[in-house]
Amino acid sequence: MTVYCVSYDLNKSGQNYNALYEELKKSSNWWHYLDSTWLILTGETADELSNRLRKHLDDNDNLLVIKVTRPYAGWLKKEAWEWINQNVTY
Repeated sequence: MTVYCVSYDLNKSGQNYNALYEELKKSSNWWHYLDSTWLILTGETADELSNRLRKHLDDNDNLLVIKVTRPYAGWLKKEAWEWINQNVTY
């Protein structure tokens, strides 16, 4: 299993993106720390995850799916770091 950082810009005002959020939650495990960023634990490749999520975006939206590896750093709550440390492998 791999942890991917999924980050997006949803550029169409008034659009309902609930389907995207529900699709993200279908992943094996996930954590949602920041407004437009999710960490997704999955057996999928980056391409497979991106293609699955892309179906729920508009053409003018942006999406980045990138593998999370050690080392990493940032300013997050203790619970966030616990999830990251438990799920991210080398």
